[in-house]
Amino acid sequence: MPGFSENDSLLFAIPKKGRLHADIMNLLKGAGLDANRPDRLDVAMCKELNVKLVFLPAHDIPMYVMDGNVDLGISGSDVLEETLLGMGLSMEASGEAAPVQVLQQLGFGKCKLCLQAPKELCSSGAGHFSGKRVVTSFPNLTKKYFGSLGDEGKTSVKIVSGSVEAACGLGLADAIVDLVETGTTMRAAGLDIVSEVFSSEAVMFQQKPATASGEKTQLIELIMKRSAGYMTSQRYVMLIYNCHSDNLAACCMITPGKRSPTITELKEKDWHSVSALVEKNRLNKVLDELSNAKAQDLLVMPLINTRM
Repeated sequence: MPGFSENDSLLFAIPKKGRLHADIMNLLKGAGLDANRPDRLDVAMCKELNVKLVFLPAHDIPMYVMDGNVDLGISGSDVLEETLLGMGLSMEASGEAAPVQVLQQLGFGKCKLCLQAPKELCSSGAGHFSGKRVVTSFPNLTKKYFGSLGDEGKTSVKIVSGSVEAACGLGLADAIVDLVETGTTMRAAGLDIVSEVFSSEAVMFQQKPATASGEKTQLIELIMKRSAGYMTSQRYVMLIYNCHSDNLAACCMITPGKRSPTITELKEKDWHSVSALVEKNRLNKVLDELSNAKAQDLLVMPLINTRM
């Protein structure tokens, strides 16, 4: 790789598969960290930056970062908290003692770790399952949750690595603690949510105190800026429309933009072109309101990247 040595590369750990993998790869590509990954190899050198991607199981990434085996990592905050709790720490309460620092919340991979049980038992409440059998792949978060209910270790928490939702139907558990995204798998197993245990999303983190060299520190800062710019571009679109002077003030109130709308006079008297950033999740409502305010020629343009 011209210009730098792979031996001095920033090692960036990401999940090799699973629910976060595709979104993370899109983020990295949008941030200019796309790489050619050879078949059956779990390392790949980025084309542009001196960064080597290391593909690992998501549950292993926090420990690799904490031990300094890699410089930077992305995984779910549920996985990170589960690992910290296993060390007697926590993202919320560990403070200076934490061996890892969260640099960015990435806004995707959002899900909830929930206590789930057969539908007919859900109305009994979480306390009903204290002292009973609970199956999960997140034993530390589960024990912490039942501890907050005053359980004092009475609940039998059994660890499984997959197909957690089948445990109740097979008679192995009275309830489970598992991740819920859409709830399709949960409902198919005849389960429903009793209560929320932990809210999770993808996070980027590094070892604390940071041990990376000055060059690697600069690379991490650049990666953070790039990823933040890409994430912003995924939340907004550029909306452009024309409106008459009589309706300009009302239209601008509908589209205030991130700072303010850009207004350009057209050659046609008393007409203006307006452009403004609009959040994607509000787009259809904004288009309806602009149409009602007599805006014309409404165009929506996607953003590829930003620096805002």
